[in-house]
Amino acid sequence: MIRRRVLTLLGAALLAMTTLFVVPAAPATAAAACNAPNWVAGQWYPVGSIVRYTDGNYYIAVHENPGYDPVISHWFWDPHTCDGPGDPGDPGGFVVSQAQFQQMFPSRNSFYTYSGLTAAMDSFPAFANTGSDTVKKQEAAAFLANVNHETGGLVHIVEQNTGNYPHYCDWSQPYGCPAGQAAYYGRGPIQLSWNFNYKAAGDALGIDLLNNPWLVEQNAAVSWKSALWYWMTQSGPGTMTGHSAMVNGHGFGETIRSINGALECDGRNPAQVQSRVNAYQRFAQILGVPTGGNLTC
Repeated sequence: MIRRRVLTLLGAALLAMTTLFVVPAAPATAAAACNAPNWVAGQWYPVGSIVRYTDGNYYIAVHENPGYDPVISHWFWDPHTCDGPGDPGDPGGFVVSQAQFQQMFPSRNSFYTYSGLTAAMDSFPAFANTGSDTVKKQEAAAFLANVNHETGGLVHIVEQNTGNYPHYCDWSQPYGCPAGQAAYYGRGPIQLSWNFNYKAAGDALGIDLLNNPWLVEQNAAVSWKSALWYWMTQSGPGTMTGHSAMVNGHGFGETIRSINGALECDGRNPAQVQSRVNAYQRFAQILGVPTGGNLTC
């Protein structure tokens, strides 16, 4: 009995010692998620690049640059934390891998970078990061399917029908159209259009898109941010945002209604609706999740 008790006490002591030595290892695991390379002066950095500066802090390129110093060139770099959705080294990051993104958009324009998308996601941490893993992937697939339709597979940066350009100026708005009558045409992944949308998006993002709407076609991170802004905050001609439609189980069809329902839903253009649905089904399959119901509008 005494021997058994001694062994029990010895085992408890060893367990305590093991716990004592294991606990400090946890911060190292968290730090390992930040695997961004060291910044190198003179090296070219595309938008979305994440680097570790000499002071140990991380920075993300918001404008492409030839290796400018992140501490000095604030227009080109923003401070970055390496623990949020979309970080390349974060195992809990974007539910769509870069390889899957490339599989979805094999002919995409080089402007639409994966790093630009993941950088933009820092501004909208709830995107594809709400609910179960299935719901997260369904939302990502739904967003990218609509983007696919709007841009011809991430090929077009701007609206192709130039005849429509002068139509997107609503002069009834008090701020008018300071960039010009024909300056607010569709741009970016979700083809942001109309002066009032550029004004609202710019206000939300802290960027003057009303006076400089061209940023949406010149800067990949801004372009993706404009699309995520619409997806996360605007119901358009629908009754809910695309984000709400997916995370609250209303179905992919409601995302179509929020983006272009006035022209496509309720039988107005079933072929366009089906095009979006086809892309959503394909992307959901790539991500290994079911599509859910209510696919059309």
